Order: sequence, then structure tokens, then C-alpha cells
Amino acid sequence: MRIAITGATGLIGTALTRALLERDDEVVRLVRRPPDGADEVRWDPASGQLDPAELQGVSAIVNLSGAGIGDKRWTAAYKQELLDSRLDSTATIVHAIEQLDAPVRLVNASAMGYYGDRGEELVDEDSTPGRGFLVDLVAAWEAATAPASAAGASVALARTGLVISPHGGLMARVLPLAKLGLAGPLGNGRQWWSWISLPDEVRALVHLIDHPEITGPVNLCVPESAAVRQREAMRALGHELHRPAFMPAPAPALRVVLGEMAGDALASTRMAPTVLQRTDFSWAHPDITAAMRYAAGTDR
Repeated sequence: MRIAITGATGLIGTALTRALLERDDEVVRLVRRPPDGADEVRWDPASGQLDPAELQGVSAIVNLSGAGIGDKRWTAAYKQELLDSRLDSTATIVHAIEQLDAPVRLVNASAMGYYGDRGEELVDEDSTPGRGFLVDLVAAWEAATAPASAAGASVALARTGLVISPHGGLMARVLPLAKLGLAGPLGNGRQWWSWISLPDEVRALVHLIDHPEITGPVNLCVPESAAVRQREAMRALGHELHRPAFMPAPAPALRVVLGEMAGDALASTRMAPTVLQRTDFSWAHPDITAAMRYAAGTDR
């Protein structure tokens, strides 16, 4: 297959590109700089520039582009950047899809932030949205794909949970602290974490590429039976590193350090990956012990 990827240099995009190339797919990377080879195409999502001719013959597009949710404090300006970066990239991709001669598969990134803080409630793809900035952001992001569906494209919305990896993402902040024995509960640590390992995230995206009959929202996380409370995840990581994991980060302190983002850092979301389970997807890291062993590098 010939597959185009935006955000190909990010944590997930890099791993996805590698996996697709290993199975002999052709990957076209959309980049904002001058192309450095035949496998790159220049685009400018901020101005909506992407030549549809560059995507002719592409079977699928995976849109992973967007500013990092946790990269900066949520000032008014950065919240606007978080929204614009997602809407601009999605609108640019969708506009190109509308002009292609043949239908194309679109796997558009999304996030479990759609559900918001749900406490003990179990949510699946049919659940209603929650409340808050991230909820509104994700809802707008997903809605931006609607014209692609109207144009005949098969569209899947990958609502990704917390991605566990030895490099980048959430663990880039947690691992250094954990190695010093300083990782522990956020707030009371009772909030649910719906997570997925990086290899399983990539396998799930490939699954969606290969199954265009799967449309609409798809929760990318482990089965609900493998979801854990945040303090249990930190305990599992501490066990693999042979370090304590009981130093708490009190909620008031998190609000001072993180500002508005603290509310989402403390949020509890327990997702069920109903669509993945219904379509016979299997997990390489089905429990938190296996995932933290992978993250800590002790699974060799």
C-alpha cells in the first residue's frame, strides 16, 4: 500500500512509519520544509496548502499532526495553538481528499480527552462527550473530518489513551522521576488510566488502515479489565525499576505547576476498546506489568 502520514517524526508517527516500511508499504511523509527525497511531500497546514496531485495513488492517510497537549502550560495563546494546529491540519487533509479521483482511507488522530473526567464510569465509543477544554477540542477535531466522509472517504477516529513508551510522550516525564524513586500518585492516585503501549498503538493504527470497513470513533487502549488506577501504574513501574513509587504529587501543587492542565492530569477515564475487541484485535502488552516492563527496558 502507499500510505501518507502527517506527524511522521513524532513518537507515534516514527514508530508507525517503521512498522509500515517493515511490511513493505510505501510511506509518504508530509513535511513543512522542502522535501528531502521522493518519499516526502511539502505541505503547509496553517495556510491550507497541499497539492492533491501529490496524494494520487495513496490508499490511506494517517493524520497525526497537532501541537503537543503537555508540551507547554495552557495559556490562552497555547490553547488556541492546540486547537488551530489540529483543525488546520485536518481541514487541509480533508480538502485534498475531496479532490482525489478515488476514495481514500483516512485514519485521523483523536484522544480519550473526548470523554473528560468520568470518575468510575466505564465509557465506550457510544458514550457522550464530557465537559472541559480538551473535550471541546477533541469534538471539534473529529467534526473537521466530516467533509471527508461526505466525499466518500472511509474515516476512522483513533481516540488514543495514554501511550506507554520508553521514549517520549508521558513516560519521558515519568521515567526520570521513577528512576530516582520520586514517581508516585498524582493527587489521590485513584483516577483511572486507560493506556496502551506504543507497539500496540502502532498495531492498532495498522489494524485501522487495513480495515476500512471500521469507521467512526475507535478507542485505542487496553481492554477495560486491564485499565489501572494511576497509583497502580506507578507502583508497577517502580517494581520494574526496583525503586519506591509512593511520593505523592498533591493536587494543589499540580495546579500551581500545571495550571488549567492539572484538571486533565487528575482526570479519571476508564475506556472500553469495544470496536477493537469486536474486530478481533489482539494486544502485545495486555497488562500494566508487561507494559511497564517494556517501558523500563526490562523485558529483554
